[in-house]
Parts: sequence; structure tokens; C-alpha cells
Amino acid sequence: MSGSLKLTCPDCGKTNRVPVDRVPSGPKCGTCGAKLADGKVYEMNFREAEKASRTDQLPLLVDFWAPWCGPCRQMAPQFSQAAQALRGHARFAKVDTERNPDATVRYNIRGIPQLILFQGGREIARLSGARPASQIEAFVRENVELTT
Repeated sequence: MSGSLKLTCPDCGKTNRVPVDRVPSGPKCGTCGAKLADGKVYEMNFREAEKASRTDQLPLLVDFWAPWCGPCRQMAPQFSQAAQALRGHARFAKVDTERNPDATVRYNIRGIPQLILFQGGREIARLSGARPASQIEAFVRENVELTT
């Protein structure tokens, strides 16, 4: 596949245009040098997640969680494992709902952990509750066409 796609830097918030064939190799931000698609889970605040969900052209899966939530903490390693498995095909982020209560209002979150999948500037699907990595991966694969 040729062309490029836009990715928001998780560190500085700048939008980067990245050649599609470079996405699997872990491109870096042209402004700050941070990695853009390295299979890592990015900690974001509500505003950063909003921008990335609107701008990014790779699917973005956001885990809305809280530090006091046992199932959220239990799922964290599984979420990271799924992020590694889908490296270069989708990006993964976490938003702490305790620090970002606006996120719960904006996305009508009634329980956590709550996974919301975004693509093309809109919400595609939701998945509630703690899940193993295999179910998280399947959820992404079933709901978006992974093009890279």
C-alpha cells in the first residue's frame, strides 16, 4: 500500500504524516523524536485522546480506567500484550478517568474498564469489562480493516 497516514505524537501532540510502509518499523515524531507506533500503550489525558481519536488514521483503542479499579489493573498487562500483537496496525492508549472526569461525560462511560475503538474520527465500537489479550485483539480485528 502506498501513501501516508496521520498519527498524533503521544508526547508533544503534533500531527505527523508517516509513509504507510514505515508504520511497521516504528516511525518517530518529526518534532520531538518520540516513537509513534511502537506497540506500546500510551498514557494520555482526555484532550490528547480526543485529538488522536479525531486525527489518527490508524485505529485507536482507548482503555478508560482508574487506578483504584481492580479489574482495570488486572487487565493492564493483557492490554499491553494486545498492543504489541497489533503493533503497526493499531495504536493503544489509556485515559485515567479519575484524572479526566470529562472523558466519562463525553463518552457516556458508566463502568470501567471501558474500551472504545476509534477510526476515521469517530467511535466504531465498545467493549466493557476486563478481557484477555486474545479477546482485545479479536475485538479490534473484527471491527476495523487493518490495512498496514
